[in-house]
Amino acid sequence: MPLRKQAKIGVFGIGLAAYWPQFEGLKARLEGYQRDVEAKLVGMGAEVVSAGLVDDAPGAVAAGDLFARENVDMIICYVGTYSTSSQVLPAVQRRRAPVLILNLQPVPALDYLETDTAEWLANCCACCVPEISNAFARARIQFNVVSGLLHEVDGHAGQYYQRAWAEIADWVGAASVMRDLSYSRIGFLGHTYPGMLDMYSDFTMHHAQLGVHIEVLEMDDLHKRVQAASEAEIQAKIAEIQGTFEIVGRGRDKISQDVTPEALHWTAKVAVGLDKLTDDFALNGLTYYYRGLDGNANEELGASLIIGNSLLTGRGIPASGEGDLKTCIAMLMMDRLNAGGSYTEFYAMDFNEDFILMGHDGPGHVAIAEGKPVLRGLGLYHGKRGYGLSVEMKVKTGLITILGCTQTAEGKLKLLASEGESLPGDTMQIGNTNSRLRFSLDPATFMDRWCEHGPTHHVALGVGHQLGRIRKLARLLGLELAVVG
Repeated sequence: MPLRKQAKIGVFGIGLAAYWPQFEGLKARLEGYQRDVEAKLVGMGAEVVSAGLVDDAPGAVAAGDLFARENVDMIICYVGTYSTSSQVLPAVQRRRAPVLILNLQPVPALDYLETDTAEWLANCCACCVPEISNAFARARIQFNVVSGLLHEVDGHAGQYYQRAWAEIADWVGAASVMRDLSYSRIGFLGHTYPGMLDMYSDFTMHHAQLGVHIEVLEMDDLHKRVQAASEAEIQAKIAEIQGTFEIVGRGRDKISQDVTPEALHWTAKVAVGLDKLTDDFALNGLTYYYRGLDGNANEELGASLIIGNSLLTGRGIPASGEGDLKTCIAMLMMDRLNAGGSYTEFYAMDFNEDFILMGHDGPGHVAIAEGKPVLRGLGLYHGKRGYGLSVEMKVKTGLITILGCTQTAEGKLKLLASEGESLPGDTMQIGNTNSRLRFSLDPATFMDRWCEHGPTHHVALGVGHQLGRIRKLARLLGLELAVVG
């Protein structure tokens, strides 16, 4: 499985140097609070780069230099007490990473009649949050604010602790996905399916807007590695395939075929080659398609990628068919949110039970399948050349999210998402992935609203409701997000 990146979070606390000689113990108390914050962030899986408590402008400059030097993904400003904005802004200007302002009060409420100035200042985090927000906005620094409680308490106020720290965890998770994207290498094998204008996008926009590297691959790169597969490697892959899939015989569909030992051996050999391809080029994702001609070697190879790419997708290297690079990006996002992300398109609308059937004839995310995915032989691939083995599965029943990545007329990547539910029930037995999905809108209204946003026709289908974290990821990446439903 590819090594996932931890978010690198720069943290600095803020206060006013003038307070320290006036109120004994205040600085040490706030530094203790900041250590608690940093410990929680580490517990969320973040790599913390701490600049300590910043209380003057030179200290803010030093913090900014530290964050730039360490190439942090996000900067957290922990507001301990009042601080002038002039000694906060320099800490975020050097790196210009997105900023999360933590407005976390240590206690639910002050004992107003018994609280002195020192105690008030130890709980005075809300005082300067509007001021520093103004400074960040005017300096064009992307920032977000989380307000709530620093420490866990019982009773009514406890919700403000739970909500705030859940939000912070989502921000850290989104920052990790952003870092993963910026260090990812996506292989582009072959070319995009001819004529599908929605899927065309230039590689430069992905480099520029996401920081991902697109590695252009030739079919020759794969041929070489397939031919180098040893019999021991092929047998090990056959065992993996047999352990992952339920292998079935000829089905009702006229194009279905039996899974022969020869077909299984060849498919396993190609899967071994795909493993070597991803290892040799250090790929975090792969998009592929090759039309082929008259049963030539490229056609034979291109028709045999579904099983190997389903296995890759299931272990965190998303593979999208038809050369759909944008959907591969969406699949990578969903996978790094631990939601899966299966290559999917709209199949049909069911107006009797108000759901939409969605799936694809390409690889599926076998780690989020409902039950054991099926391996089925097909005598042809509709709309494509060649024949071979394919995957039939449905996504786990329960809550789901679909995430699409499209492109605007201005050349900007744009995300499109909706939450819904995967329903139990019959699906087509045609060697394709297909799931019964219900959204908050009826099928007709949903399709109308979805298409208003100019989507690419594929999406990444994942488990769980993920909109909260997708919103944060889109915010960090500076991408437009449209939500349907």
